[in-house]
Amino acid sequence: MQAKHLGFVALASVLMLGAVYAQDSFGITDYPPVTDDQLINPAPGDWPMYRRTYDGQGYSPLDQINKDNVAQLVPAWSYSTGVVEGHESPPVVVNGVMFVTTPEHHVFALNAATGQLYWKYTADITENTNPSHPTNRGVAVLGDKVFYAAHDATLVALDAKTGEEVWSTEVANVDEAYYMTLAPLVADGKVLIGVSGGEYGIRGFVAAYDAETGEEAWKTYTIPAPDEPGGDTWPEGAYVTGAGSTWSTGNYDPESKLVYWGVGNAGPWMGDQRPGDNLYTASTIALDVETGEIKGHFQYNHNESFDWDEVTAPILVDLPNKDGETVKGLVNPTRSGILWALERTSEGPINFIWGEKYVPGDVVTAIDPETGRLSYDESKKPSTGTTKTYCPSVHGGRDWPSTAYSPDTGLLYIPANANMCTELTGAEVEYEAGQPFIGFDSLEFQVTDDAEYIGSVQAWDVATGEMKWEHKFPRSGNWGPILATGGGLIFSGGTNDRMFRAYDAENGDVLWEQKLNSGVIGTPSTFEVDGKQYVAVQAGYGVDAVFNNTVIAEHFGISSDVPQGGVVWVFEVKDGAVASAE
Repeated sequence: MQAKHLGFVALASVLMLGAVYAQDSFGITDYPPVTDDQLINPAPGDWPMYRRTYDGQGYSPLDQINKDNVAQLVPAWSYSTGVVEGHESPPVVVNGVMFVTTPEHHVFALNAATGQLYWKYTADITENTNPSHPTNRGVAVLGDKVFYAAHDATLVALDAKTGEEVWSTEVANVDEAYYMTLAPLVADGKVLIGVSGGEYGIRGFVAAYDAETGEEAWKTYTIPAPDEPGGDTWPEGAYVTGAGSTWSTGNYDPESKLVYWGVGNAGPWMGDQRPGDNLYTASTIALDVETGEIKGHFQYNHNESFDWDEVTAPILVDLPNKDGETVKGLVNPTRSGILWALERTSEGPINFIWGEKYVPGDVVTAIDPETGRLSYDESKKPSTGTTKTYCPSVHGGRDWPSTAYSPDTGLLYIPANANMCTELTGAEVEYEAGQPFIGFDSLEFQVTDDAEYIGSVQAWDVATGEMKWEHKFPRSGNWGPILATGGGLIFSGGTNDRMFRAYDAENGDVLWEQKLNSGVIGTPSTFEVDGKQYVAVQAGYGVDAVFNNTVIAEHFGISSDVPQGGVVWVFEVKDGAVASAE
């Protein structure tokens, strides 16, 4: 892959993607290297990675913007990305510099306080790259570098000051339909990456690369070979095309040096074509950051047949176990519609604590109280040559949009979707490299006849497994990742009305909302520059949210039109309205 780069070229014009760009000489002159310690314990005003901290909680302690003044929130600046489709990445902010990614392979470096462009990088993607989801979920930073996962399964290190490419390495072969959309994870001097392509018969993996050189440190497949632990859960030869993609960023425990990564659906979709539990699909795996060895796992859905891509990483938070003792935990609301509380151990094994339905569903009939293994209603489970309808849909109770946890309230905030189902007719399929390897004749999304709402924001007490409040959206799904703050607020978009909202974290009341240029499926962040707090998010509707909205709009007889087009929005409280929360 070659790079196209717009650096600080004084009053120059650079030909890029068929358009001409001009830029004044604005280089980044003050950018202290980001250290490992800064990633383990970020400064309160920084947002240095996908969910700000390694535990994945999506929480910032900043409280300058709070329940008393959030109603005075106004745009501080905005920046148009110039592209359409789904803008999902968080604005990552360190050293007063904001890094954002977009569809069409762009990375922008902006002055976080003013929106001034420092540089823009555009990856020149391999021609035969064909991502099913044309989006990107952000960058990682370490030292003087910014790390970016390009669609053509190439990992790139950029100079943080200039945007110039330092190194790049091919992670996987696009001829086999691998691609990448996730934000890399930097841990222990390595850049960890996962891959997309689960609908094309890939063999998923997580890989780590030396942050300085780009050399591969290790590579761990999520589908074990026959002679590896879990290999006996697959029929002979099926592991080679078993899918298990890893397209969402993992979370990390620096104390145990274990990385927790989600693994997606199995392939082909019909479980009767690959008898067995099919480890480690639809699971969370615990990886040794030094060696990549799988030290533990928890499988949410055995013989996964619903396209419940349980690829989001669980949040790391302390929990009471079954005996009431506080343990290091994992919390994950999965596509199956189950909210899971698990115990993580320093050696790696993951133990079941409890599971509760957070959205209605008709597939799961029971959860084993000791192991957490699900029992299915087999009449709902898709199979070859049959037509089955099941709820929740293939997009589940929650798809990729991130949850958030507030240590102030003890609540987990979930962007949920209910009352959506899938009708699926299974079919035989033969593997052909680079071609879909799914196995169905038809797939139809449905809204339940009695649906009074679709999307919601839910708040759950993770200590008790009780839902404390729910804010429902009667005629919209919710595809909005969530941000929690020390100001007693949560922020999220996700709805088809283009609103970006602030909620009271304790009771779910909407305290502020702003209609933006497009639907907001971006991941919000908050940061501080020169003593002032800002809230940032990208607006830009696209990808699965658009498809789901079409089905919802048709069911309720409303317009499905949500304009596309990406804009980075940054908000501040009006002068004179800032007061720290008590």
